[in-house]
Amino acid sequence: MKRVAALVAALALIGVTTWLVWPSAPQARGQDQAISVVDGPDDDQRVQLDATFFPPSGGGKAPVVLLAHGFGGSKQSMRQQAAQLAQDGYAVLTWSARGFGRSTGEIALNSPDYEVKDVKQLIDWVAKRPEVQLDATGDPRVGIVGGSYGGAIALMTAAFDQRVDAIVPQITWADLADALFPNNAAQATPAGLGDPETGVFKRMWSGIFFGRGLSLDSFAQQSQSQGQAQGQGPAQNGQNGQGQNAQGQNGQGQNSQGQGGQSRGQGLGQTAMPMTPEEARCGRFLPAICDIYQTVAKDGRATAEAITLLRASSPVTVANRIKAPTLLLQGQRDSLFPLSHADANAKAIASAGTPVSIAWFDGGHDGGNSEADWLYEQTSAWLARYLKGEGSAQAEPPVSGFTVTRDGGRDPGTRQRIRLHPETSSYPGLGGTGTTTVQLAGPEQNIVNPPGGAPAAISTVPGVGSLLGGQSGGVSIDMPGQSAVFESAPLTAPLQLTGSSTAKVKVTGEGEATLFAKVYDVSDGSQLPVLPAGQVAPFRVTFPDGGGSVEATVALPAADHNFAAGHRLRLVVATTDMGFATPAEPATYQVALYSPELTVPTVRTLSAPPAGIAWWVWAMPLTAIVIAAILLATGRTSTRATTGRASAARPTADRTTATRAITNGATAPDPTTTPASDPTSTPAPDPASTPVPEPASVIGRGDDQGVDDDGQAVPLEIKGLTKAYRNGELAVDGLSFRVERGQVLGLLGPNGAGKTTTMRMMMGLIRPDDGEVRIFGERVTPGAPVLSRLGSFVEGPGFLPHLSGRDNIELYWAATGRPPADAHFEEALEIAGLGKALERAVRTYSQGMRQRLAIAQAMLGLPDLLVLDEPTNGLDPPQIREMREVLKRYARDGRTVIVSSHLLAEVEQTCSHVVVMHRGRLVSAGPVSRLLTSAKPTNGHGPRLEDVFLDLIGDKS
Repeated sequence: MKRVAALVAALALIGVTTWLVWPSAPQARGQDQAISVVDGPDDDQRVQLDATFFPPSGGGKAPVVLLAHGFGGSKQSMRQQAAQLAQDGYAVLTWSARGFGRSTGEIALNSPDYEVKDVKQLIDWVAKRPEVQLDATGDPRVGIVGGSYGGAIALMTAAFDQRVDAIVPQITWADLADALFPNNAAQATPAGLGDPETGVFKRMWSGIFFGRGLSLDSFAQQSQSQGQAQGQGPAQNGQNGQGQNAQGQNGQGQNSQGQGGQSRGQGLGQTAMPMTPEEARCGRFLPAICDIYQTVAKDGRATAEAITLLRASSPVTVANRIKAPTLLLQGQRDSLFPLSHADANAKAIASAGTPVSIAWFDGGHDGGNSEADWLYEQTSAWLARYLKGEGSAQAEPPVSGFTVTRDGGRDPGTRQRIRLHPETSSYPGLGGTGTTTVQLAGPEQNIVNPPGGAPAAISTVPGVGSLLGGQSGGVSIDMPGQSAVFESAPLTAPLQLTGSSTAKVKVTGEGEATLFAKVYDVSDGSQLPVLPAGQVAPFRVTFPDGGGSVEATVALPAADHNFAAGHRLRLVVATTDMGFATPAEPATYQVALYSPELTVPTVRTLSAPPAGIAWWVWAMPLTAIVIAAILLATGRTSTRATTGRASAARPTADRTTATRAITNGATAPDPTTTPASDPTSTPAPDPASTPVPEPASVIGRGDDQGVDDDGQAVPLEIKGLTKAYRNGELAVDGLSFRVERGQVLGLLGPNGAGKTTTMRMMMGLIRPDDGEVRIFGERVTPGAPVLSRLGSFVEGPGFLPHLSGRDNIELYWAATGRPPADAHFEEALEIAGLGKALERAVRTYSQGMRQRLAIAQAMLGLPDLLVLDEPTNGLDPPQIREMREVLKRYARDGRTVIVSSHLLAEVEQTCSHVVVMHRGRLVSAGPVSRLLTSAKPTNGHGPRLEDVFLDLIGDKS
């Protein structure tokens, strides 16, 4: 034993020392830069961009990645990702766009005359760096990555500068006019988006968008005033803290318009000067943008001037010029830039023959998981192919043509959400590869637009999801009297929506109506209806002069959502939504179904790629084998010391015992491990004063020699079993009982009674302090050959989550070393009743599915003694009834079953005999029928096992 301990300690010391001295990758260090650019329609405006350059960590020349920040951010927002890319061997440049952070200039919404010209000059700048790989003089190997505002500049720059070699835009827009003025009733534009001239103003998102620009000026001034010496601007190029202020040198100079003016940034300890009325009105936006916003925010309608300005900053108008391979990453939880915008960008880029892939991930402006690690993996693969040339000989793109994130349940080990990523080689568009028609029903209904548009329905509250740490945004609410409802019958089979559904409605009224359509997932239980991604489809209809009816085909928000069998689809058409501007005038409309058919797109070609096997999947079994070998070796040494004779153990049995313990979640602890106990349990009554139907030490017909009437060894015999805590308190106290062939025994007791500790001693996982356990006449010790005749499931299922149910079962049996023919796979898997789910990864299973698989695993090889801990936990009533019959049949075939459960009514129907424990002591034992006969009827009905049990443990109230 001392040699084993010394060896383990030596290996641990070597591992720690190696980890400490192993050389780590060089840390990426950024170099702050102030880069002057010239932009404007006439190229007469000089702007200074605050930037940071990260050389590649490994040195030498490397491709360069430009990292663009989102709206309201700055170069600091991208620092962590920049350092990571530099560690991966790229040169990286981050910068604060004009009007943001410490850069000068005013916000122009990624205009070709302003921000696009700025980024083209940044590409000129990196082309002169010695660390950057060039394709030609002045032409660096360059990619652009960014989200939201940064994603749009990546698209716009790639359209105007053919030197860009790859781009990865995230959660960004295609048509900014459509994003802020959507109309889902008509698909009039070539890009497949709505006509903004008749669109519904996205009031809350527009206010947040513009409000961030207003607040940036004061934020920037505050950061400057707190970090600089009196009268000095931010340091540039590290020159003794001296440099030019964002508004001019030493607080004086020219602003972004070339006009003389005074900086409002102050030195440390000074109070910032108040903003002028114009600064308070427009912040750091261009005056032209400010004026247009003031107009549309007041009227709630898009003007021709507004549409022209927004379209100038829209990638979809120039996307057919993009030659750089494009990976579009769009969030499924995004009511600002929904999935339809990625769809429009993808179609326009692909029309020019440019490689493009698209992924819908769990995130967006409304929150969600964000999947930062997975998104980085996709981005890294894309850049590695098109900037570094890795895998360039392969015809397929490094990221599949279309990928979707879906919920895969919870990891049984970590309990964290699992996200699956089914994919297909080509992007099918929002119409899917096929459609399913769902019949809706409902009469024509009257709805009202309330005066002032309040109170308004709630779908998603813009900005709240991200503020809540990535949660989905809350409950959707429709106001009574403001919405018409049409519903389907319960689905007979699951329905997977992938794309944009369409509905046809008829609206009757006068003048004009602003409406909002949405589809809920409705269950028959107490669960609230679910609005996929919290999104609605706004649309506007104009009635004939004098009033009348209008038919509208509404494109509902694109989504990927699974409607379970038995659920219903509910189409709601409402007059209000908190996120949008609605008419203040009260009005009444009639809404009916123009067609009862709701067309739901599906993509049947999506399939989840096989999950890669993590290193720990193989490391854990190997580690377990080593630990089991040490335990077996020490166990045999101890046995020889105490009994004076060697314990012969077959290798097959050793492997069986170790594997059963590890796979079923019950690891073999040190013999001094403290058993679980409930210190609040009621003290056990004295067995001597408690009526016992049968001698407590025997259940059945046999004698005390461990054999039954037929001369065969008794399946289980426990004599004087005792196990104490470290403090001396007894967890199991002199326990004795015996179980015969053909019995289903219920092991009962409150929490802390010692049931689990007893079962662990049955399996040789814990050494008793006194007494013994014999299985079929042989004493149980760690690794005893007789344990191969025992199948067990104790303390919850334990499986390798990345393997399928079938693979887990087969791997478990292979580890026992026994022939596959002895496993009886089909009988055991039939008990599990998992069907096709056996081929899925266990991490996608529900609790009940894992429970059934664990029971099937315990029954592999049809063991003569079966020990199950809470076998019905997680099962529904039909499955519980089926499990009851399975256990009875199993015992009728001459085997023995021991069940520990708190469901006393189920024990009464399943078990032939029971053993009742309390505070580690045996309280009663015998046939269930005899226990019930000895009890008195109560409350007008016959005796129940629950009443007998409570009487026995002294807890009858």
